Amino acid sequence: MAIIGTDILSVKQLLCAGEVVGIPTETVYGLAGNAFNDDAVLKIFSVKNRPQFDPLIVHTDSIAHASTFIISFPDKAKQLAEAFWPGPLTLLLPKSDAVSDLVTSGLSTVAIRIPNHPLTLELLASLDFPLAAPSANPFGYISPTSALHVENQLGKKIPYILDGGESTVGIESTIVGFEGDDAVVYRLGGIAVEAIERIIGPVQTVSHSTSNPKAPGMLKSHYSPRKPLLINPLPEILQQYSPNQIGSLTFDHLVDSIPTENQRVLSPTADYPEAAKHLFAYMRQLDSLPIEVIYAELLPEKDLGRAINDRIRRAAVREV
Repeated sequence: MAIIGTDILSVKQLLCAGEVVGIPTETVYGLAGNAFNDDAVLKIFSVKNRPQFDPLIVHTDSIAHASTFIISFPDKAKQLAEAFWPGPLTLLLPKSDAVSDLVTSGLSTVAIRIPNHPLTLELLASLDFPLAAPSANPFGYISPTSALHVENQLGKKIPYILDGGESTVGIESTIVGFEGDDAVVYRLGGIAVEAIERIIGPVQTVSHSTSNPKAPGMLKSHYSPRKPLLINPLPEILQQYSPNQIGSLTFDHLVDSIPTENQRVLSPTADYPEAAKHLFAYMRQLDSLPIEVIYAELLPEKDLGRAINDRIRRAAVREV
């Protein structure tokens, strides 16, 4: 089983030796390895059982360090970096030869972000290489927001999990790329589209991809619990399942018919950041209950509600 602790020196030694480890970020926990070491990158794909056509995000500790493995930094990208880094924003930028095609799945751009977590920033500052770090979960399952989540899923496959407490944002980063002068949101996430547009003006938003994604986290089916998660109207689900066979995931209220102990409310005060923080943890809790299916309610399509709905829709791979 993996060691869970806060020993940055031990983690640094493991990473320098080509191992992969669990690290905390404000979004979700990552499975990290040396982004300049192809063997370590391959180990990330193997541990996660992640397809190699799905690119990885590279984490570093400063804009100056990020600039050493890209060939250009568009003005709009710089504005966003200055506004939101460290934070839950990933930028797709033209990569230099320092970044392997394994990391980018053969794409000419690399996904980069600076995570806003003190332990991981300290770790990154101590390294002379950036870290490739997708979410620390088996591919396709719910993303981890605590060290214990990582231990439960990958603890037998990795030596160490750096424990930074519960993730404060709780959903993955927003990914922004550039097509000419136009900014494109490739993945909704912890920075709302409205916040991005306040910095650089209108942006395009693209839907997920079923194959050969242009950015990490764009596959259609993702973030899924083991039990079927349904977004059909609740009356339809109640026609096929008894109330005690159903779990409920809602925004700000309990629903009738389903036992209270089988319900999770993301934010009783309808606070979007609080809802995002709770999303994956509550999915896990419902997945562990003695129920047959999970009913999930979509949020209003604004603010972080868009990103939360994106995760719910991609988790809902089955229908009644």
